[in-house]
Order: sequence, then structure tokens, then C-alpha cells
Amino acid sequence: MNNSAKIEALLFVAGEEGLTLAELSSLTELSVSACQEQISKLNEIYQSRKDSALTIIKTAEHFRLTTKEEFEELLKTYAKSAVNQSLSKSAQDVLAIIAYKQPLTRLEIDNYRGVSSSGVLTTLRAFGLIYVSGHVEAPGRPSLYATTDFFLDYLGINELSDLPPVTEEAADDRQAESALFGESDESRL
Repeated sequence: MNNSAKIEALLFVAGEEGLTLAELSSLTELSVSACQEQISKLNEIYQSRKDSALTIIKTAEHFRLTTKEEFEELLKTYAKSAVNQSLSKSAQDVLAIIAYKQPLTRLEIDNYRGVSSSGVLTTLRAFGLIYVSGHVEAPGRPSLYATTDFFLDYLGINELSDLPPVTEEAADDRQAESALFGESDESRL
């Protein structure tokens, strides 16, 4: 396994959160400068290949694997298309958590679900159902996620207080998802 492939795989899995050079260095056991060199090498490959839609960007000291700008309209069309209009159970789960607990970080969402939500958050942002409402003043400045006005339109409600009530004592975290998306307990069996 070559070093460029390692970095590419890590950036792919990290999703929108991205990774810092220090994190990449620790995970790959390469020096920080070697990681920077591999990122530059990957970006040169992506830029030189017209048949590649990928690029690596750096924001807030985090490197992210993303699509090139010229694919923006295509991806917006896809996000709005009938092919991509239904939400997966995972997306519904994450959206319900955000709707009832917002604003919260990806790590908080992951703790509720017990699995990583990075890819689902990217999908929900592409749908325009959630957005980054701020950042926590902590190391890494994690993003805080909240629902958008489009989310309200999607559910056909006027404000968050119109969401179906969910008791705090609920033993099953999926109760919020069921209430939010109009499912009965019997339909989940």
C-alpha cells in the first residue's frame, strides 16, 4: 500500500471533517512534511487528470477530499433529483437527532447513534436539510449542526415547536425518528 493511497483513503473516510497534517502523520506514521508532499502529489494527479472529479482542499488547517468546483451544478441537480429524494433510515435517524437536540456536533450525534455519521451529515447538507450553525470553542473547533428552513418545508411545518413531542424518558432513541417521519411502532417491526 503506497503512502498516497493511505492518505487518499483516510481523507475519503474522514469526510467533511477532514484531517490535519498532524493527524495524517500520526495515522500513516509519516512525517508531517512527507504527508504534505503526498497531498501535493495527489492534488497534482487530480488536477492533471481531466477524468477525475476529485481534489483536496485545505480549510481551517484540515485537509478534505472533495469534488472539483466544475461539478457543483451536476451535484446540485443530483441532490434535487427523484433518484436521490428519499432519505435512508440512517439519514432519517441523524435528522431526527439534530431536529430535537440542535445544535450539536458530529461526535454528539455519533454518541447517540453508536456509529459514525460523517457521510450522512454530508448527504443531509447536500439536501439542504441541515447546515453548520457555528463551531464549538474547543480543540479542532468542531462544527455545530442545525436544521434549515428547507427542513421545515420538507416536513410541512412552520417552526421547530411544531415537531411531534418526544418524551425525555424515551427508552428508545428511535422514538424521535418515528414521530418525526410519521411511522408507527408496528411499521418498524
